Amino acid sequence: MSNPPYKRIASEEAFLTPEIFKRYQQLLTEPNVDPGFASLWGHYSKHSPVADRLLDLGDQRLRDMDDSGIAMQILSLTAPGVQIFDADEGVALARSTNDIAAEVVRRHPDRFAALAAIAPQNPAEAAKELERGVRNLGMKGAIVNSHTRGEYLDNEKFWPIFEAAEALKVPVYIHPTALPRSMVQPFVERGLDGAVYGFAAETGLHVLRIIFAGVFDRFPNLQMLVGHLGEGLPFWFFRIDFMHGRMVKAHRYASVKPLKRRPSDYLRENFHVTTSGMAWEPPISYAQCVLGVDRVLYAMDYPYQFVPEEVQVTDGLPCSEADKMKLYQLNAERVFSLCE
Repeated sequence: MSNPPYKRIASEEAFLTPEIFKRYQQLLTEPNVDPGFASLWGHYSKHSPVADRLLDLGDQRLRDMDDSGIAMQILSLTAPGVQIFDADEGVALARSTNDIAAEVVRRHPDRFAALAAIAPQNPAEAAKELERGVRNLGMKGAIVNSHTRGEYLDNEKFWPIFEAAEALKVPVYIHPTALPRSMVQPFVERGLDGAVYGFAAETGLHVLRIIFAGVFDRFPNLQMLVGHLGEGLPFWFFRIDFMHGRMVKAHRYASVKPLKRRPSDYLRENFHVTTSGMAWEPPISYAQCVLGVDRVLYAMDYPYQFVPEEVQVTDGLPCSEADKMKLYQLNAERVFSLCE
């Protein structure tokens, strides 16, 4: 692997604790197991190469990073995180998970940084845990694995999380998870519920719900991230703006109110996207074009798409070395405050 003049920082890299892995295995045995969760985690219910890598926060992960030329990973608790549990258990597991991740970062501060796991089931405790993670543990933001037991963050009861993130000046990463019961069946019938398409459909829905609810009019300095080059949303900017404006003018939906800016403006100014799972030059270049080179960060989506040679795609992008440095290093250092 070549030694470029920049650090390759991978911004959406998953891990799992043994405690939560055990609880996932237990959930799979329950008679009324959530169908989306069963589809997502049934494949990993026993140790597999992916599960083993999720659980490893030491030598194996570091070897994989070295083999693929990754200087640093931003660690985040894999989907569905603690959001599938009841509130009390979710809050407790978020706290213990963050303690583990912080210890890993302390052991390898030049190789890892971490996002705080939170339990939106209890918004006040989630905000408190985010503050503890940032102020006491040195974490760089929050990871939210999309919906929480079928609920979305556009509901104002969850907005203490956004208030805390804005006050702490840290981002919230919206990552895909198993589709909720209300959505999963047409997808799972054709194997479309996971990363092949369902993740993008559900997470893109979540992002638009947040924007249309006026979250960024309330919290204008809040910054968020979404992976997989924006879950398809950058390709829809024109149509989203056009149709939102038409709906507002016609008073078609009581829940769709005027916004201070166009929906695409929030996607350009309050969001960053990562390249996770999208090692393909055309959409990367397109995202850089419509969002700006300062808004696109590199990610591998380890260990789900661990392809060591994929960095060659990004290395070969038809852009300047200065823009590649932004993609690989400078944008991540700024968004996650890595140099502070």
